[in-house]
Amino acid sequence: MNQTRTFLIFAWIMVAVLLWMAWSKEQNAPPAATATSVATTIPAAIPGQPQADPNAPNSGVPSAPSASGAPPAGVGMPAAGANRIVVSTDVLRLTLDGGNVFDADLLRYPKTRDSGSAPVRLLDENPAQYYVAQSGWVGQNGSAAPNHTEGFVAEHPQTSVTLAPGQRQVVVPFVWQGPDGVRIRRTYTLTRGSYAIELRDQVINDGGKPWQGYPYGQLMRLPPVVKSGMTNPESYSFTGATWYSADGGYNRRKYKDFDSDGPLDLATKGGWVALLQHHFFGAWIPQHEQSSRFNLVKLGNIEGIRWLADAPTVVVPGKTAATEARLYLGPKLVSQINAQGVPGLDRAVDYSRFDTMAILAQGLFWVLNKLHSVLGNWGWAIVAMVCILKLLLFPLSAAQYKSAAKMRKFQPRIAQLKERYGDDKQKFQVAMMELYKKEKINPVGGCLPILPQMIIFMALYWMLAESVELRQAPWTLWIQDLTARDPYFILPIVNMAIMWTTQKLTPAVGMDPMQQKMMQTMPLVFGVILAFLPAGLVLYQVANGGLGLLQQWIITRRYADAGKPVLIEKD
Repeated sequence: MNQTRTFLIFAWIMVAVLLWMAWSKEQNAPPAATATSVATTIPAAIPGQPQADPNAPNSGVPSAPSASGAPPAGVGMPAAGANRIVVSTDVLRLTLDGGNVFDADLLRYPKTRDSGSAPVRLLDENPAQYYVAQSGWVGQNGSAAPNHTEGFVAEHPQTSVTLAPGQRQVVVPFVWQGPDGVRIRRTYTLTRGSYAIELRDQVINDGGKPWQGYPYGQLMRLPPVVKSGMTNPESYSFTGATWYSADGGYNRRKYKDFDSDGPLDLATKGGWVALLQHHFFGAWIPQHEQSSRFNLVKLGNIEGIRWLADAPTVVVPGKTAATEARLYLGPKLVSQINAQGVPGLDRAVDYSRFDTMAILAQGLFWVLNKLHSVLGNWGWAIVAMVCILKLLLFPLSAAQYKSAAKMRKFQPRIAQLKERYGDDKQKFQVAMMELYKKEKINPVGGCLPILPQMIIFMALYWMLAESVELRQAPWTLWIQDLTARDPYFILPIVNMAIMWTTQKLTPAVGMDPMQQKMMQTMPLVFGVILAFLPAGLVLYQVANGGLGLLQQWIITRRYADAGKPVLIEKD
């Protein structure tokens, strides 16, 4: 195997992998769902209580409202406007009541780059894009308790609350008054610059008997229809439910697999549950020391994930108790996620289903982020990262280019050997290997550098597609969004030219005509594929290929012993 064959094999492997990923996105796209009903649930599987048939999905959960659009007032959902408050900070605008967050606008993330574009709406009670966060309590042993459909009322009648300039936090209180002297005071706390909402429930028992209840939180949505294909950046990212536990680690499930992969009933301490999409996500984070049970929920065409406390909160007469949870609604910003201090929450930035590839992608983003802090531009940070990677891989690249340069020098001799032995391929291979041995040429010298470059390319593929930090981030001139394709296909064309020139410097030793034709198609094949990938990834490939071409040209001139090629003397 010579260096050119090695390059050809790995190039076609890369093409096959990219095509497979594009095909997988199309096959795994969630089926189109009609927004005909909005289902709401409250937990039914309560520890210590008789359970419904476990083989019936979500049996025991109250029925969904009729399939005639949004549920009528008082049936499964609070009446529109009842106790609803619009809460605004510098980064979030929420519509909420005591048990629901109905709408969530991400004020710093416009839908498009157009001037005056509306912000991204993550949560939305509109039946066509239904996605809400819900929370409440389930009473135990006959104890009354508020849930997300009824119970909580605003402590201070108001329609809106806004974080004032210079104010750090805004607190929105609700209260539930039970029939037996028990009340629960619930507060939502939003902090300036943060996408995490603190939810605190204080249970006060002024009655004459103990009160028991289980807190819960859930995310429910109509699965979005994501257009598949390489031209749609959203199709690059995982869309579905994810969860993390100390014992089981990070797990995920696509919406279409909620039924086929079996039910989820996971008992754990701490952890988190979430619904992911491209660049943004919602997550419930129970308090760290609390034992919880995680479940997937599917009611009609509404799907979601929930946590339910696995042990009751017991409050004896005259005492109080408090529980806390966090609701994260926002972008997959690594800095914001790390600030939560929650184990495993960084996996919400879902670079890959494979842990090793995800770790590599996280490392690449760490380097890229440090470079961006210095250069102030994500595009130039990508170019700088390529330079760093090239320096680290230089010993391997030098060996590759040195081997190619020597093979180029002895190419006329190999051509003479092929002419001498004609169609006797066995004798030709033996003679060629003897020549390699005599001249100390390593025919597989190009193998090692290609493999790490391909792995880095794949990790970078996921990292650039998933990183919200690069969303709508400009590079220069015509590239105004590094996570979208090059609008004029300039970078893919430049990459084609670099690959073609690289081929001209790479000796086609011992290749038959069919292999030569395959090699000649590679620039075109890569050009077509890269034309629809994120511009940041193509920029990486152009910078990597351009620096590689420069390295190869310099090393070829150094080791080729410029002069006449070495020929075999005739007998």
